[in-house]
Amino acid sequence: MAPGLRALVLLQLAVALLAVLPPRATSDLAGDRAALLALRSAVGNHLKWDQTVSPCQGWLGVNCSGPVGNERVVELRLVGKSLSGQIPVGTVGNLTALQTLSLRFNAISGAIPADIGGCAQLRWLYLVGNRFDGGIPESFFSLALLKKADLSGNRLTGGVSPDFNKLTNLATLNLEGNDFTGELPSGLNLPKLTQFNVSYNGKLDGPVPASLAGVPATAFLGTALCDGPLVACANPSGDDKRDGLSTGAIIGIIIAAVVLLLILLSVWFLICFRRRRREAAGGATEAAANVHEGTEPITVTVAMTNTDAVKRSHSPTPTPTPTAAALTGEGKKLVFLGSAPERPYDLETMLRASAEVLGKGVHGTTYRATLDGGDPVLAIKRLRDVHLPEREFRDRVVALSALRHENLPSLRAYFYSKEEKLLVYDFVGAGSLSSLLHGNGAEGRARLDFTARARIALAAARGVAFIHGGGAKSSHGSIKSSNVVVNGTRDSAYVADYGLAQLVGAAALPRRGTGYRAPEVTDARAVSQKADVYSFGVVVLELLTGRAPTYALPDDGGAGGVDLARWVRSVVQEEWTSEVFDSVIGNEPRVEEEMMRLLQLGMECTEQHPDRRPSMAGVEARIERIVEDACRRADFSSTDGSRSVSA
Repeated sequence: MAPGLRALVLLQLAVALLAVLPPRATSDLAGDRAALLALRSAVGNHLKWDQTVSPCQGWLGVNCSGPVGNERVVELRLVGKSLSGQIPVGTVGNLTALQTLSLRFNAISGAIPADIGGCAQLRWLYLVGNRFDGGIPESFFSLALLKKADLSGNRLTGGVSPDFNKLTNLATLNLEGNDFTGELPSGLNLPKLTQFNVSYNGKLDGPVPASLAGVPATAFLGTALCDGPLVACANPSGDDKRDGLSTGAIIGIIIAAVVLLLILLSVWFLICFRRRRREAAGGATEAAANVHEGTEPITVTVAMTNTDAVKRSHSPTPTPTPTAAALTGEGKKLVFLGSAPERPYDLETMLRASAEVLGKGVHGTTYRATLDGGDPVLAIKRLRDVHLPEREFRDRVVALSALRHENLPSLRAYFYSKEEKLLVYDFVGAGSLSSLLHGNGAEGRARLDFTARARIALAAARGVAFIHGGGAKSSHGSIKSSNVVVNGTRDSAYVADYGLAQLVGAAALPRRGTGYRAPEVTDARAVSQKADVYSFGVVVLELLTGRAPTYALPDDGGAGGVDLARWVRSVVQEEWTSEVFDSVIGNEPRVEEEMMRLLQLGMECTEQHPDRRPSMAGVEARIERIVEDACRRADFSSTDGSRSVSA
């Protein structure tokens, strides 16, 4: 081939090669501009960036730093901007001065770009809530300045690499909600690590490394990991002689088990015999209760009144509140659950107290009763549609009274007669979350900033999680904002009406509260824990948006509410706007990240498929971290902190 022809061919090959290779990073604003426009073409053509001006002059989500004439793009925040598609190499990786990258809550798919390591100045990385898949690229581990990496809520696979040890400045590593597999690296050692989470990676197994033994157990929920803060790993089968038991030892264990079983059966028969004798004598003064773990047995005592002999014929005409004559017409008495009150009172005293209606719901009417002298103040629930016989009613009420927790109103007494059934609780507050959010419009909601709302959500989560801790079949059954009672300082709450769905009413589903009900619920008396999680998620979305769910408010006919779970998802999928958050909290400084995290949790709780919803224990743990972070943001604001918060 002639030399001239050979040179021409080589030139054409060089041009063709340059055409297919990704653009080379140039360390100036022009290179940053080219990288941003390439990124927009790949995942966000709808972004309205004015190409007639510099990226540093008003491009949405872009912030620059540096001397005039030598600025560089240092921050890129495109949170919830409906980005979709894959990020090619030669885009983000060419932003060589980038310090903060936040692409949270979009629909970006494919692999994390292989040239992410080109962002050598990167300190804060937020990719949570996308659809990234595949493994973490090798260049990721060259980001020596990285302080925070949140890769949660994606579809990342493979093992958790020991190369994370190269990131010696890493303080936060969140890999929650992906598809990582295998064991955590035994030599994982990140000296500055303060927050770590690999929960809900169902195929992670093996022991927790010793370096992570101090991490809370909630960081490993939904995995098969063991040791550290979790249960000890099982001893491997094999030569360990301690794993084997002699024949004599096995026989001894069997004999001991049989003897123990006979003793338990004897005690059970004795208890049943004595209980029947007491009932035959008509004098039940004590009853055993099914007790939640960590509580004391409940004692049942009877309060005598001076009107026990009042006949039913003397009952006055029914009034909106129960009367002593109607309630004692069958010789029935007020039954206390647990220790007697410090200031004794009976049914007649309670019904003589000044009372006001607090609310009316599907389970009945609630009154506030103030006894003479102002102490105690009680909340009395007048039940409706109770069809249980007295003995079954008593047993269920006694079991409910055993649930003692700081975020559950304590059930103190009950009354049962043919005409009336009452439950007596400690009075914990007159204001429901529903009335605070929807009673006085924006003016009422203005009294609840984001941190207060998050604290209310945490208090409610703790109460529901405690109920769920009683066993697989323990559930609240009717979680909604009108059953969340907020205290006077608006920084804590109580979950009311727990267990009443199984005590009151029929299987038919009432129209009231439809917006909180999980799609799989068909029987109002059989609400699972996962259905509780769905209802709680709707309350979380209600807190964040300020909007009421369908059929949540009295007499609105459903017209005043929306299907919150569906509405929030539609906004996220179509176009993220400020309308998602309540306008009262939408512009609060420093807590944007925590608001997004709580919104993401609310969406996870309201997944259509029950198996995709988290447990209430996991929900409680995540909200606790959100509240802690929000409070820390409010107390401290440094240069680094402000960038981390607003990412």
